[in-house]
Amino acid sequence: IEPIDPVRYISNHSTGKMGYAIAAELASRGAQVTLISGQTALDVPDGVQRVDVLSAQNMFDAFIERFESADGAVMCAAVADYTPADPSPVKIKKSDDEMVIRLKRTPDIAATAGATKGDKLLVGFALETDNELENAVGKLHRKKFDFIVLNSLADPGAGFATDTNKITIIGKDGLQHPYPLEQKSDAARHIV
Repeated sequence: IEPIDPVRYISNHSTGKMGYAIAAELASRGAQVTLISGQTALDVPDGVQRVDVLSAQNMFDAFIERFESADGAVMCAAVADYTPADPSPVKIKKSDDEMVIRLKRTPDIAATAGATKGDKLLVGFALETDNELENAVGKLHRKKFDFIVLNSLADPGAGFATDTNKITIIGKDGLQHPYPLEQKSDAARHIV
């Protein structure tokens, strides 16, 4: 959530279901899991410690604080790439004038993780609407992921606000593992 004023914000359609499914799967296999989460109505999976954040900057700060002591990270959150440059401290009143919101880049959590990961396992996600494979492979290499999980909004039943997903796991070695449309809990098992 990126604030425009104390009442309004910019966000996206992500519900957190895929990230929570991965956290639950990791915990069920004995991993000590810290889930850094934006706002959601989802319950915290058993055995998972949740850290609540609101904005991309909050998520960046929470991640940096914990990443050094972690064995790895799954970068599944749909973090905003841009935030209002000058959020208003008071509610913006409606007027007959056009309103323009100037945006600035948010910190790139995945790029920071890739630059500092050392021998940690780093998993990324790519939700694409076009040139899916090419964009995902480019992101895999730019962010220094060990593998990336590609999903597409073009696939019915995949993406945001569903209980299902259709993923392709792409390794830094170039190998691709496509999976059919399935429950997010099943996709989480493949990822883990």
